[in-house]
Amino acid sequence: MAFTDTDKVKILVVEDDPYMQIILNEFLSSTYEVEICDNGMDALAFLQNGNIPNLILSDYNTPEITGLALIEQVKASDFFMSIPIIILSGEESSEKRIKCLDSGADDFVVKPFNPAELAARIRVVLRRVERPL
Repeated sequence: MAFTDTDKVKILVVEDDPYMQIILNEFLSSTYEVEICDNGMDALAFLQNGNIPNLILSDYNTPEITGLALIEQVKASDFFMSIPIIILSGEESSEKRIKCLDSGADDFVVKPFNPAELAARIRVVLRRVERPL
């Protein structure tokens, strides 16, 4: 479990639903190098093992560490704080969206989502951090 392709933009997906893992992997892997972690704890361990993605795409409701807690931990680290984060959620809660954005998320996308819109949002965030496709 590590990034290998030095030429591709790397996305760490944090998602516990196997069906969503397959959808996101199939959709994103044609353009990006994708690694999937089942929960926030595994994602943090993945990062601490030296695997630095260009972007984190995390479900809000992940086991062990929620998407919100993941944002807070990543943004609290001097080493990881510049990694952009997009949160995915099955709940269209304005309160959750505001908490995530205020905690450092770069975007918040409600499931179900249009894959083309998610791709556009990823491109927008990557442009902001000067990682063109």
